[in-house]
Parts: sequence; structure tokens; C-alpha cells
Amino acid sequence: MTIGIVSAAYISAAVLFILSLGGLSGQESAKRAVWYGIVGMALAVVATISGPGVGNWFIILLMIAGGSVLGAYVASRVQMTEMPQLVAALHSFVGLAAVFIGFNAHIEAANIAGMDETARSALSGFAGILAHKTPVELGIMKVEVFLGVFIGAVTFTGSVVAFGKLAGKVDGKAKKLPGGHFLNAAAAILSLLLLLMYANGAGAWTLIVMTLLAFFIGYHLIMGIGGADMPVVVSMLNSYSGWAAAAIGFTLGNDLLIVTGALVGSSGAILSYIMCKAMNRSFISVILGGFGGTTGPAMEISGEQIAIDADGVASALNDADSVIIVPGYGMAVAQAQQSVSELTRKLRAAGKTVRFAIHPVAGRLPGHMNVLLAEARVPYDIVMEMDEINEDFPSTDVVIVIGSNDIVNPAAQEDPNSPIAGMPVLEVWKAKQVFVSKRGQGTGYSGIENPLFYKDKTRMFYGDAKKSIDQLLPMIS
Repeated sequence: MTIGIVSAAYISAAVLFILSLGGLSGQESAKRAVWYGIVGMALAVVATISGPGVGNWFIILLMIAGGSVLGAYVASRVQMTEMPQLVAALHSFVGLAAVFIGFNAHIEAANIAGMDETARSALSGFAGILAHKTPVELGIMKVEVFLGVFIGAVTFTGSVVAFGKLAGKVDGKAKKLPGGHFLNAAAAILSLLLLLMYANGAGAWTLIVMTLLAFFIGYHLIMGIGGADMPVVVSMLNSYSGWAAAAIGFTLGNDLLIVTGALVGSSGAILSYIMCKAMNRSFISVILGGFGGTTGPAMEISGEQIAIDADGVASALNDADSVIIVPGYGMAVAQAQQSVSELTRKLRAAGKTVRFAIHPVAGRLPGHMNVLLAEARVPYDIVMEMDEINEDFPSTDVVIVIGSNDIVNPAAQEDPNSPIAGMPVLEVWKAKQVFVSKRGQGTGYSGIENPLFYKDKTRMFYGDAKKSIDQLLPMIS
């Protein structure tokens, strides 16, 4: 395949990636958008491995086959509840790949430096590209390699910690070493000094030390962020992985990798900014890992959680004219979306107004609840975003909260010392009645107590969400 055909394929793939991103903005077009991305990636892979100067076909095909089998295996086994941690894990692979490619580029450049002109002229592929670079171009490449490895290393360990927190394998509370911000800043400054030394020919040891420092920064940054804010962290790591790919794209001279990395990096950064606004967080604070902790003693909560059985909830629903359902991660864990969809159908058939209220970060991943509801064939037009529906709660008869905690927590408005203080939330407590479907009296994933559960208008509908909703279905008339 000639370089012209490869370039045309890259342009086509880039267009397909842009169409894919654009289509993912709407539920109706999302399925088509996914196919755009699949076709674009397949085209990019074929064009890359068929390009001029590419060798080692057996190893390439073996790695593609192995990756395809592993990808298919993971995709067939992963549950929708595990999508947030899967995304974090995949980000770690991108970061680690950037580290490996950066070190490979350094090794290739070092090998070529010791060759004579005759040996250089016989080289092909990436080595051939390096052999024809001028000293200035090689100096620029060193900066590209250094940045790619640095961002990739931060992304790798940060994503591993994010995976651990989302999967419940690591404590979700914010934890920092003494002098946490100073340590991060010192590691970053030392990395900058190592960059200057590396660019001036100090050798591979500077790259190795920087990689270790970047591993620490990624680990420490994400450990310092509380579980309630992990959706923003996943989005930010997505952005980091894109910039790492773009930096390595410059190193390899691969235009498509640069474009794709820039698309992922910029879209992830924009999404993170939007989510920060939705959670009333500082964008800079996200990058520096400085949020998710408490600033003082939490507000004391008085009262008790009052339980209610299925008969009581069904009676209230049968008497109600308007109902809002707030889904959360607990709905995903219980795989209750089909039952919720059937409840919605029966309530609407009885002439009641039913809508869903979706918080921007519900389910530990942006869009998680939208995907679950779409999978259960809930009509798109009754799924509302927080800003669209928040002012309607005072005129709503019944709100059913299914497995949510932080996104309906009034402490965000009432307690300045809460870890989620200032975060916009769904103001469900303003409705006439609130029923909370919850497994037990625990504080949930983020460990934040919720005063909503103790309010006079709230009743706790304890039990597995799917079984609880299934109990209601025969009682709705």
C-alpha cells in the first residue's frame, strides 16, 4: 500500500471518528455512531500494518489476534455495572502503551546513533525515519518521547487506582501522604529538570527516573480524590490517555494517531469541564487531585430511617398523578432496569405522568443510566436531565429513588463541610412523597451520609431493587 493510499485511509478514518463522537451525543444516533468508530478503527489498523516499511508480520498478526480474542472475551463477560471500571482499565492500557513506545523510540535512536551512513541507508520503517532526521529533529523527538512517557505513566497508575476504587478493591476515601500537594509539585518540577537533562543528552537514566516519578504522581493524584468524584476522574484520565497517544503520534510520525489522540484528549477535557460545572468543582482542582475530602466535621443528622413495604409504595403510586424515577448505581447493580421499564409502562397505562431524572454523574460514569434505560426500552422523551426537571419536584406527587445516594443528597446544599458541598443535586426532598429503594442502611460507595433518608416525607423501601420493583408490578392498577 502506497503512502498516498495510507494517507487517504487515515483521513477517512479520522472523519469516521469525528462522526462517531458527534453521533454519541444523542441516544437515537448512538448505535450508528459506534459502528462509525468500529469501521474507522478497522480502517486505521489495516492501513497502518499495510503501509510502506512495515515488517514483522507474524508478530503483528499474532498480537492483533491475541488482542481481538481478549477483547471479545472481556466484552462478552463484562456487566453494565462494571463499565466504569472497565473504561478506567482500558485507559491504563493506553498509558502503558505510550510508555513502551516511548522507550522503544529511545532505544532505536540510541542504536542508530552508533551506525555509519551505509548501515543507516539500509534501514526501513520507523528506524529508517529516525536515520534521516537532523540533529534538531532528533532533539524535538526527545521532547515528544519524554512528554509521551510522562503522560502515559501518569495515566497508567492513575487509571489502575481509579479501577481499584470503582471496583471496590481500593478504599474510595480521599487519601494523601503528608504534604501531598508538595510531593506532587516536587515530582513534577524534578521531572521538568530531567526533561532538560534528557534533551541535552544525559542518557536513558533520566527517562527511567522520570517514569518512576510519573508513576508516583498518577498514583498519588487519584488516591487523593474521593469516591464521590470518581466519574470526573474517569473522564479526566480519558483526556490524559488521548494526549499521551497524540504525543506518541508525533514521535512515530503517525498523523492519524495525532488526530485521534487530540480528539480523545480534547473531548475528554471538555467533558470533564462540563462535569465539573455540574458538580460545582474547580477544573484545576480536578487536575491537581485536590478535591473529594472534607474540610471539617460533618453536620449531625437527627431522626430515623422509616421503612415501608411494597403495599404502601403501591398505594401511593396508585393515588399519584405525577411520578419521577431517579435511577442510580444501585439500579445497575441489581440489573433492575427491565423491571423499572415495566413499572413505567404500567403507570403510564394507568394515565399517570412518569418521567426519569438523570444527574450528569449518575452511575459512576456519564451516560451510564441513559444507556441502561435505553437498553430497557424506556422512551427517550421521558428521560430528563437534572437542569430540565429539578424545578418540577415541588409539584410532583411521588419520587422513587432507586439506588442513588450522592446525587439526591441535600447535604450538598445544607452542609458546607460535606465532601459534596456545593454540588448541584436532584432536589427530590421537595416532592410530596419520596421512596428510596436501597439494600440497607449503609452510606453507599462514597461513604457519605444522606439526610434525605431521615426526612419526614421519606420512606425507605429496603431490599434488592429488582425484587422490590417486581413486588410492586402486580399491585399497580
